[in-house]
Amino acid sequence: MYTGSITTNPNPTIFLSAGEASGDHYGAQILSELRSRHSSLIGFGLGGKELEDAGLDRIVRAEDVAHMGITEVIRHIPYIYGEYRRLVAVIKKRRPDVAILIDFPDVNLRLARELKKLGVPVVYFVSPQLWAWKRRRLRWVQQRVDRMMVIFPFEEKFYRARGVDATFVGHPLAELPRPTVSRGDYAAAHGLDPAKQWIALLPGSRWKEITANLDAMIELAHQLSCGFEFLLPVAATIDRQKLEAYIAGPDEWWPAKPESDLKRLHLHLVPGAREALHHARASVVASGTATVQAAVIGNPFVVVYRVSPVTFRLAKLLIHYPPEIPSQTDADGNLPIAMVNLIAGRRIVPEFLQDRFTAKNVAAALAPLLAETTERQQMIADLAEVRHILRPDLNSSPIQQVCDAVEELLSRKMPAGGPNVTASV
Repeated sequence: MYTGSITTNPNPTIFLSAGEASGDHYGAQILSELRSRHSSLIGFGLGGKELEDAGLDRIVRAEDVAHMGITEVIRHIPYIYGEYRRLVAVIKKRRPDVAILIDFPDVNLRLARELKKLGVPVVYFVSPQLWAWKRRRLRWVQQRVDRMMVIFPFEEKFYRARGVDATFVGHPLAELPRPTVSRGDYAAAHGLDPAKQWIALLPGSRWKEITANLDAMIELAHQLSCGFEFLLPVAATIDRQKLEAYIAGPDEWWPAKPESDLKRLHLHLVPGAREALHHARASVVASGTATVQAAVIGNPFVVVYRVSPVTFRLAKLLIHYPPEIPSQTDADGNLPIAMVNLIAGRRIVPEFLQDRFTAKNVAAALAPLLAETTERQQMIADLAEVRHILRPDLNSSPIQQVCDAVEELLSRKMPAGGPNVTASV
């Protein structure tokens, strides 16, 4: 934690851009922490509802511009570019003291260019996966980013070897305490049978991920419904009624009545992924932030993912890992994509991508994780190792370290003789 006496503008203006749900959550924490240090701090930019609730003046709504996949983004380019130009115009008008960009590289790395032109220092939190693909964008980071704050240990090595001021701050999810609700209380709250084993199904936090990944998960629940109950966390970004209607869709499987389908499948829609992961015996998790959630909670799981065929073929051609990330391809020539496997440097959780993502394959991989087996115990031990790696022995949290970097850049930016206040952080 930055502990020196620093001189800053008493009314700093911060630009903040976060285009996805996890970034919105982290951004809200950062803005709240900065406001605790500077009560008159002004924040504006691109964000979701959490950032707005934390006090961000939203110029562009994250939910209007967040799209996934190569082909999906292409279809939305005209609208996204229009919102981007509007955002840049406001940046030029309001001239922030420091910018904080969180993940969302397709927009944020271009915003960094505009900010650099204006002399606005940039803190980038949650690195884009340049170590996997689009390596040409590395020069953009080298030219446009003042401080890169990364949440995976191999990223610091990758960036520092290439001349970027990068710091591994730990992963925010690894800082969270375990859920405290008891199994009995959780069962009572959601109509679950505590005598049965529960399996959590996490298809993703965006609707496109739901439509790509949930069908096979529902088929899995249909096959195993006699002996298990299933927890399906509903992300804040997903409309629950729309999700229920989607589950009722395949008439050839069951009658088109959502409530009867959920009962037939023993499928329970629940709020929040962390409590579901904490109480589930094992889980099926779409690749993304949820795999890190499962790892830090210690829940054994199987990773799945499906995108459009064009996106998958392009990704397979483009993704290459640097020496800092030891990895091996599978039988189909696919590199690992689950972050827990990249952190561990080996495949500790099974991955089923595209055509291999079937209910049959997932059921076979889940079986040893549901029983008291050596495979289950080994995965629990491996996940504990990942959790330890993601929690470096530091005196401050990842959010606090990001705010310390912002404070340092604010102190550099303040011109001699200008309005100032001295504060110890």
